Amino acid sequence: MGVGNTLLSDEGAGVHAMRYLRDHFDDLPNTDFIDAGTLSFTLIDDIARADHLLIFDAAQLGGKAASVKLFDGVEFDRFLSSGRLSVHEVGFADLMDIARLQDCMPCKRALIGIQPVVLGWGESPGKKVLEVIPKAAAIGADVIRRWSLMRAVAGRERDKGITL
Repeated sequence: MGVGNTLLSDEGAGVHAMRYLRDHFDDLPNTDFIDAGTLSFTLIDDIARADHLLIFDAAQLGGKAASVKLFDGVEFDRFLSSGRLSVHEVGFADLMDIARLQDCMPCKRALIGIQPVVLGWGESPGKKVLEVIPKAAAIGADVIRRWSLMRAVAGRERDKGITL
């Protein structure tokens, strides 16, 4: 899921990273790509259908300009509750709270945050953020591959009668 406003330069980094992943990595089976824009409560249906949720977003990481960081599992939950994410119509923390209340939280979840540099009008990210989009997408591809492998192993173990 790519999040952000693609009319506000680096604010749209999440959508651009998701699109890069979709367009450059063709070995990601059973993967849906969603342009979440600036979020809304209607995304809860997409979240409820997902076993695994990977989010790309411009985020205040407190690091150097155009840095990229992965928040996986518990780190994802901690980061959401820290209030450091960019401001959208609806926050991820709100959506995840709804998912918890509806008992439809994806079992695996991760966020790839990209530190914005330029937050002004512009239909593409600034130069520094544009340069790290492929890195963010590659991290995302690795996460999806790892999740797919874990799912395959769990399926084989389940077939053998072993509970993970």
